[in-house]
Amino acid sequence: MAEQIPADVQRRVRAAAKNRCGYCLARQEYTPWLLEIEHIVPRSKGGTDDEENLWLACRACNAFKSNQMHGRDPLTGRRVRLFNPRRQKWRRHFRWSGNGVFIVGCTVCGRATVVALNLNSPVAVTVRKNWVKAGWHPPED
Repeated sequence: MAEQIPADVQRRVRAAAKNRCGYCLARQEYTPWLLEIEHIVPRSKGGTDDEENLWLACRACNAFKSNQMHGRDPLTGRRVRLFNPRRQKWRRHFRWSGNGVFIVGCTVCGRATVVALNLNSPVAVTVRKNWVKAGWHPPED
């Protein structure tokens, strides 16, 4: 998909996202694959390639998000829109667990996104534990 997005738009999206995943905040320099240009509103749901609809996502977050736009809050059961990293503030909807390896949803949107994108998968948690040991995680901003 990124091949269809002009290179200058990709550069601006990467810069705006600070070269990290908009969902799990994985930094490009800590991941083995290039972060992907993600459609916040998937094309299959009417989303466009306009810059305002694009952000960065790691391969795992992008794969789990797929064409989802909504998720269920595990506490209330409400169906809500997933987190929009371009328009919403990460720290408003999420926080790091005390040990810095789990993403905790703080709002209905945050909780639904944690579940829908499997943000605390066993692999993600293991990788984050190693990032913590290396002093690279959790992000400070």
